[in-house]
Amino acid sequence: MCRTVDLHQAVLAKNDTNAVELRRTLDDRGTTAVNLMSSPGSGKTALLEALLTRAVAGDTPAAAVTADLATENDATRLARSGAPVRQILTDGLCHLEAGMLGAKLEGWLPEGTRLLFVENVGNLVCPASYDLGETLRIALASVTEGEDKPVKYPAAFGLAHLVVVTKSDLAEAVEFDRDAFLGGVQQVNPGVPVIETSARTGEGVDALLAHVLRAADGRESHVPVLARQHEKHLHHHHDDDDASAAEHSHAPAGAIEHSRAPAGGADHSHAPAEAAQHPHAPAGTS
Repeated sequence: MCRTVDLHQAVLAKNDTNAVELRRTLDDRGTTAVNLMSSPGSGKTALLEALLTRAVAGDTPAAAVTADLATENDATRLARSGAPVRQILTDGLCHLEAGMLGAKLEGWLPEGTRLLFVENVGNLVCPASYDLGETLRIALASVTEGEDKPVKYPAAFGLAHLVVVTKSDLAEAVEFDRDAFLGGVQQVNPGVPVIETSARTGEGVDALLAHVLRAADGRESHVPVLARQHEKHLHHHHDDDDASAAEHSHAPAGAIEHSRAPAGGADHSHAPAEAAQHPHAPAGTS
């Protein structure tokens, strides 16, 4: 058991190192990475296609990498936007890692790319622990998944710079309890902005793209509570080595080092509710 824990800590430590290097490389290129996380079937791919289409139409250089356990179906769909797209097949791995992303980008990412959207594997557990070198981390949930998604997956939503609701056009039909969902979001991540979207009707797509562009320009400043707690912990244990620090928290380094993202500005952003007194730390296992 101890050996398994040690190995997982080593994997996370190596990933954090790779993420720092990748973030530096992307910064030097003027590229902002956006990590999209959700459960399967949330409508993430449809929304990303709409975002890429808007970006291309607005002459914003954007590209996307999409990850799945198998098939290249999502890459085929996203390519319809006209943006450069690449697929990563994880062969059963439930999350992306910074090294995998960096290897896929090497020699491919077009010069001048301003926005790089990374569609993570459909999973709200494992991906929460892995920093991908992103500037902006977005957690998505559809109205069809129920109102309790944020409190069921506090790490995924608690470390997000932005929360996006998808399939909003179905909210009335499925009797989505908006207030309960928003209350759960603010419980695990006080102050995080929320944008409601529909890829089918176009609701919120322009607002979401504008939010991403503000983050790329450094004009968003939401820092998740979990990230701040992790930062305090690292300062308290500044003499510990990386593995020891990882033993106590698996919060992605990017949530601390690159917290330029969201503080509102969208039509459906909401003020924070009372903070949870004991927010959960990110899950580290699948």
